Amino acid sequence: LKSNPSNNEEKEAQTQLTKSDELQRLHSQALSAYQQEDYETAISLLDEILAVCVWDAELRELRAECYIKEGEPSKAISDLKAAAKLKSDNTEAFYKISRIYYQLGDHELSLSEVRECLKLDQDHKQCFSLYKQVKKLNKQIESAEELIREGRYEDAINKYDSVMKTEPEVTVYATRAKERICHCLSKNQQPTEAIKVCTEVLQLEPTNVNALKDRAEAYLLEDLYEG
Repeated sequence: LKSNPSNNEEKEAQTQLTKSDELQRLHSQALSAYQQEDYETAISLLDEILAVCVWDAELRELRAECYIKEGEPSKAISDLKAAAKLKSDNTEAFYKISRIYYQLGDHELSLSEVRECLKLDQDHKQCFSLYKQVKKLNKQIESAEELIREGRYEDAINKYDSVMKTEPEVTVYATRAKERICHCLSKNQQPTEAIKVCTEVLQLEPTNVNALKDRAEAYLLEDLYEG
């Protein structure tokens, strides 16, 4: 504006300055809402800012934190993936994405993202620790599924027991393991045990189609046709 003043440019410059002041005010309000744990308000304010400041990685990371607190992990992943691209060597974003996928039970995607973190920094303590955990779990699940394909149901049951011991905290893995054990017992002509385990799964997930099918097979083996 100083180097080449004209009416049009002055008007545009004043508009941008006014918008800039407004965005700074919204940013302060968003930070305040976040600190007060009013995540819904913080998200709403950050939406307004990011509509203009599309390429701001830190604002996306802040909104991702709010989404995590609000129980919307898929939206958090979307913002963190953008932040990982916008900021170079963003190991923290890759770590958080991997953690979210892991908590959701998607161990394969979790492993992929934590590897991206370690590509940037092979000495990253949090990523390395998570990598070891996810890799171990991933290997056990792959091994168990291979045993099922080979019809070695007893071995597969033992392997899924190991999965539950490897990850006792994140319940989705225990539920999935029980679902597969229920399948193995049904296929292995152990209907009484299959019905028991399938029922445990269905108490947690009443619409689990796999558990319903496997329990139905077990009921057939027991001549319990109504069931």
